[in-house]
Amino acid sequence: MNSRNISKNEHKKEFENLKSDFIFKKIISFMKINKSLSIMKYNKKLQKRLNISINDYKEYSEVEIELKLAYGKSGKFKFINIPKEDKEYYHIYFDNSNEEIKRRYVEFYEKVQIIKIIIDYQVKSFKELFYNCDCIESIFFKKVYGRNINDMCKMFSGCSSLKELYLSKFKTHNITNMSYMFSRCSSLKELNLSTFNTNNVTNMCGMFNECSSLKELNLSNFNTNNVTNMSWMFYGCSSLKELNLSNFNTNKVSDMSFLFSGCSSLTELNLSNFNTNNVTNMSFMFSRCSSLKELNLSNFNTNNVTNMSYMFSRCSDELINKIKDQITITNNAICISISNRDI
Repeated sequence: MNSRNISKNEHKKEFENLKSDFIFKKIISFMKINKSLSIMKYNKKLQKRLNISINDYKEYSEVEIELKLAYGKSGKFKFINIPKEDKEYYHIYFDNSNEEIKRRYVEFYEKVQIIKIIIDYQVKSFKELFYNCDCIESIFFKKVYGRNINDMCKMFSGCSSLKELYLSKFKTHNITNMSYMFSRCSSLKELNLSTFNTNNVTNMCGMFNECSSLKELNLSNFNTNNVTNMSWMFYGCSSLKELNLSNFNTNKVSDMSFLFSGCSSLTELNLSNFNTNNVTNMSFMFSRCSSLKELNLSNFNTNNVTNMSYMFSRCSDELINKIKDQITITNNAICISISNRDI
């Protein structure tokens, strides 16, 4: 790109309608290198030459989060986990103050209502961001760029007071790991993840593990084409009465152990679209699904399964009689145990 052929007015007009992709391309094409944002941030001459304000691209490269807290007993309440190497990229404000807060906890007597967190584009992982932050009642992602983010393992895990989670603006395009992402969010009653892009996710192990109050879970747009691990994914979701997984592609999944274990309110489950050709472990897969009456396993291929132990443990006799003709025990598999007796 030859910047001399573009007037300042043209630059200004273009940047009035900024899009995140556009600004990356604009700067990258000028610099011919992929470190454009960092260079832009500290290079005033370059900003001046391109007639670009630093605020022009900050708007499209930051994440803004708003938290509301639920106070319990006295003490200090941790509301975020920030890696030491990234702490300069996190900016925290209590209530409507413009003064930046350096600490990651509040005292019970402060009664802070709202916490605003702004995260710079340099951050590449949200792993354990709110891990075990059990004082949070609401998390609202107000503005999300976050295309650099690739890991959300245990991001909300242990947020046991969390009742509201607004993720409609969430960007998950480059995420590969969502394991235990919502694990032990035991107060969460509904979760709409229809806007999630899971194209690159390979690990969903324990993703909703022990979300015991969850009654509504929308996974209608989940792309699971690259997922290899679904073990413990819905373990202990004891309030779920229905679960639509008709869009799930399980072609690459090898581990389904404990997948639906403890889903004691599910009455029916249609897994006719499940491809289990590569699955080796189905142990405890439906254990303690005590209300399950309809289970479609008509397309299950268990040729490569080596472990089926306690697959239907503590399921009803009614269900057991229905599935006997749907599934085959291979010579390689440890025998299926149903209600403490073998099939």
